[in-house]
Amino acid sequence: MLEKQRTIEKEISIKGMGLHTGTSSKITFKPAPDNYGIKFIRVDLGDKPEIPATTDYVVDVSRGTTIGIGDAKVHTVEHVLAAIVGLQIDNIAIEIDGIEPPVMDGSAMSFVEKLQEVGFIQQEANKDYLIIDETITYKNEDEQVEFVALPSDNYRMTVLVDYHNPALGSQHTGMFDIQEFVKEFAPARTFCFLSELEPLIDQGLIKGGNIDNAVVIVDHDMDEDKVLEIKDKLGVKSDVKIGTTGIFNEGSLRFKNEPVRHKLLDMLGDMALIGAPIKAQILAARPGHKANVEFAKKIRKLYQQKKIEKKYQNVKKQGVVFDIEAIQKILPHRYPFLLVDKIIDLEFDKSVRGVKSVTFNELFFQGHFPEQRIMPGVLILEALAQTGGILMLNSLDEEEIKKKLVYFMKIDKAKFRKPVVPGDQLILEAELVGKTGGRYVSMKTKAFVEGKLVCEAEMMAAIVDK
Repeated sequence: MLEKQRTIEKEISIKGMGLHTGTSSKITFKPAPDNYGIKFIRVDLGDKPEIPATTDYVVDVSRGTTIGIGDAKVHTVEHVLAAIVGLQIDNIAIEIDGIEPPVMDGSAMSFVEKLQEVGFIQQEANKDYLIIDETITYKNEDEQVEFVALPSDNYRMTVLVDYHNPALGSQHTGMFDIQEFVKEFAPARTFCFLSELEPLIDQGLIKGGNIDNAVVIVDHDMDEDKVLEIKDKLGVKSDVKIGTTGIFNEGSLRFKNEPVRHKLLDMLGDMALIGAPIKAQILAARPGHKANVEFAKKIRKLYQQKKIEKKYQNVKKQGVVFDIEAIQKILPHRYPFLLVDKIIDLEFDKSVRGVKSVTFNELFFQGHFPEQRIMPGVLILEALAQTGGILMLNSLDEEEIKKKLVYFMKIDKAKFRKPVVPGDQLILEAELVGKTGGRYVSMKTKAFVEGKLVCEAEMMAAIVDK
């Protein structure tokens, strides 16, 4: 796998009709600078909105993956993204003058060939790989979907599909090196079952679909009148027959297991929404766009967390996410009011766990019940609030953190269950329970000593400008 980021050498365009919307569009691939990422730009709209290709902007996964900002959307982005990731491109601007990229032949090959035509430029910045160093799983038992990401020094993917349908049966495939993509997977076309075809047409979908850009699998018997009816709905002019191959119009497959290879192609495109190249082995059973995106969201959170840890924690320490030096880069508090010593667990945008070692030397012990020293309850709440502040601020980049503060606005249901005394070690937990407008955050917080709950409260805070 490449070590340096890369983009394309010059711009190039491709035109065609969208699969689901049936609208014509032109997309233009343009070179982009280091660390730009992958962005779609709706040049047909007045303000030319840019839509980053990450899970944060996914708005629909019903029959393909749609990303958007406000009213600006781009449908069915997975084939374009698969081509970009399959060619190990990191930075590229994709200008589009419509709402859906052209379907071309139903695969990613047309996009691959266009990008290869202009060639690539190695850039100065190193690739920002997400290296999976622990097992990550995702399950949806109702839909019998299961994903696993395992540590690997490469990008590998194995996909299994089983539709419990004798027309297709079980199929599996594997990509053991990203360089296999162009030859082995990019040409694989999208597919559907014949029984799905009419409902999709009646729902106003696949307006740009036809028997030339999709593999239609025959999963039930049909008489000649029904064949003609579907042919008419698809707008097919040539003769159509159902032969002995199991494919509508006796079409020949590009691969014996072309459907599952296309599923891998789709998944590779959806996994691009993590927003970073990854090193991992991914095993997927019965993937689809909805599950792909949910899995990508889970891995993107890990990527964002690791990025934050790398940014603030200069030296990796066993069992420590942020030491006191890192905490001081995030929080504005200083002695004697910095009440978190270290962060030992962090799940991005979800929960955090910190530690405060309570010693006899704390200033407040000199005046707060000096004959029977007890840590003031309000300072336990403050320690919890600071721990929660780290959870809130870690979603901002380094420049934003310098400009923002976390103000706690409300404390509800505060309870003090056990005194905290010198020698105790507080384990401080904060869990995100709600966000309002991206600025206001609600959290549940708890403090423990030796596994026993000593304090709890519900808090609301706001991120404000300094």
